Amino acid sequence: MTTYKTAAIAKLLNVHPNTVRLYEKWRLIPPAKRLPNGYRIFTDFHLAQGRLVRLAFQVEVLQNGLRKKIIQMLHTSAAGNFDEAIALTLAYLKQLQQEQQNAEEAIQIVKQLLVRQSKTNACQLKRKEAAKLLDISPDTLRNWEMNGLLNVKRRANGYRVYTGPDIQRLKVIRSLRCAGYSLESILRLLQKLAQNPAADIRLALNTPKQDDEIISVCDRLIVSLTAAEHNAQNLLVMLQQMKTQFS
Repeated sequence: MTTYKTAAIAKLLNVHPNTVRLYEKWRLIPPAKRLPNGYRIFTDFHLAQGRLVRLAFQVEVLQNGLRKKIIQMLHTSAAGNFDEAIALTLAYLKQLQQEQQNAEEAIQIVKQLLVRQSKTNACQLKRKEAAKLLDISPDTLRNWEMNGLLNVKRRANGYRVYTGPDIQRLKVIRSLRCAGYSLESILRLLQKLAQNPAADIRLALNTPKQDDEIISVCDRLIVSLTAAEHNAQNLLVMLQQMKTQFS
């Protein structure tokens, strides 16, 4: 049986030795045996599991508990329960596909909302009334405004008033947020639509600006979910190989 010291397995995994120690601390790989002098000794199973961890975290999707599910799968695999780990990965893959469907459906809902967008200002709602109509909290509405998604007019007394077009815009925002799109990607879409009402909604949502310094997974939601799905398929292949080799 091939064995490896911490530095050797770290080199094979292309990580820092401290990262290997963290993997062990976080139960992402099994506990290493210790020599009388205290040095850790790792095996081919540790190496394969470490590669599984590296693959699993290549694409991280945080929404709706997906990250927790992939960590649970890694803990299960590290314990040698490969059948359960495979089942968890299949469930993770199924949820990814559902999230992709939700993201695509949200785009269709937005298209429908934009087609029948109200041009009337007859609607005059206060913040609490608008929030109740949309079934969201006033704090959520306030947060969207603070992030520049909506500029609300005020009455002479200073109270905000939400018009028909405001409510339609908020329905667009709500639909996209429910599907997991980031505030940044939604703002990017709204700005594109203001410039060109015929802008490609899917493209705008999934194409960050070139000068964006920080790009999150939800700023490219469909692209990231597609990448995560491909990643999950590779995880299944690796788990099957580990089951054959180490069971």
